[in-house]
Amino acid sequence: MHLSTHNWMRAEPLETTLKRIKKFGYESIEISGEPGQYKINETRALLNEHGIRCWGAVTLMLGERNLAARDQGQRERSVQYVKEVLTMVSELDGEIITLVPATVGKVVPDGTEEEEWEWVVDATRECFTHAKKVGVKVAIEPLNRFETYLFNRGAQALALADAVSPECGVCLDAYHLHMEEFNVYDAIRQVGNRLFDFHVADNNRFAAGLGQIDWPKIVGTLKEVGYDGALTNEFVAPVDRTPAAPYPDMVERNPVDISPEQLKFIQDHGSSVLTEKFYTDQMRITAETLLPLIK
Repeated sequence: MHLSTHNWMRAEPLETTLKRIKKFGYESIEISGEPGQYKINETRALLNEHGIRCWGAVTLMLGERNLAARDQGQRERSVQYVKEVLTMVSELDGEIITLVPATVGKVVPDGTEEEEWEWVVDATRECFTHAKKVGVKVAIEPLNRFETYLFNRGAQALALADAVSPECGVCLDAYHLHMEEFNVYDAIRQVGNRLFDFHVADNNRFAAGLGQIDWPKIVGTLKEVGYDGALTNEFVAPVDRTPAAPYPDMVERNPVDISPEQLKFIQDHGSSVLTEKFYTDQMRITAETLLPLIK
């Protein structure tokens, strides 16, 4: 196992992110799934300069992106988006994409269970075919019920992976696991060798180590099933707007270089644009919590 991180949680130049995570012992990055933001040659050069490899990317299923949409045109556009993310990861020598099939924040279905299953399986199969062509693995990620109604538990993600291909895998996230699973550790064991990626944030979605999750037991269970991929940092720290706030200076009041869509995506997760100091501390705390357990 090694330590990785997402970078969608704060709008900043990629070079800033890479300098920070290298200092704390991160080995890779799971890059934001927005291919239009990255020029491949420049991004490759930055990764090489800082000694950080691309582990993969996560699909940012915002707006109209939805593989389970009733509208065929919407599904086709969503498939095209996923293909573009897959191509970007391949060109950056990455290994994996974490695929969230449905729109984040959408909690009302478009059709019957049978209709949606057919739509999402067909769309995911088309994405998987392209993934095979470009040499990138696909891992289906379930989210908690307040972010999506469709895939909330590992067993559900595994069912979609099974319907697509024996070579399609699953990504689990410690934060979502602790909200939705009957038994967190059994959920990891059930996915077993189909576990291709693992995201980390504590039960309150602050950095690993700032909540109630038993990280030694989590990492131990991952070792038990033979998982040898990334632990990818994905804290989305909730903003407290009351006088009880433990971190009154966590919000960046004058954000720059962030699109309205990305800002809305972060705010929809209960967070905001975080100050560099607070964000850096969260990166450091995750590293200090997890690196001793995985080395």
